[in-house]
Amino acid sequence: MEKLTWRHAEELGILLSEKYPELDPLGVRFRDLHRMVMELGEFEDDPKASDEKKLEAIQMAWYDEWQENQ
Repeated sequence: MEKLTWRHAEELGILLSEKYPELDPLGVRFRDLHRMVMELGEFEDDPKASDEKKLEAIQMAWYDEWQENQ
């Protein structure tokens, strides 16, 4: 599998929903979301390359996955 970057919001959202199935993504602060993404083994990108827009896209993708599994 290719390494994921900040641009892979959908894929990151799926991985986060699998790793943290009990968490409501909308309750996760962007600072914590940034750390959680950085800790994913499949993720490889510059920590400084993220911004609010990219984090929000990841959070929304995660939320969509989370809602489907509720």
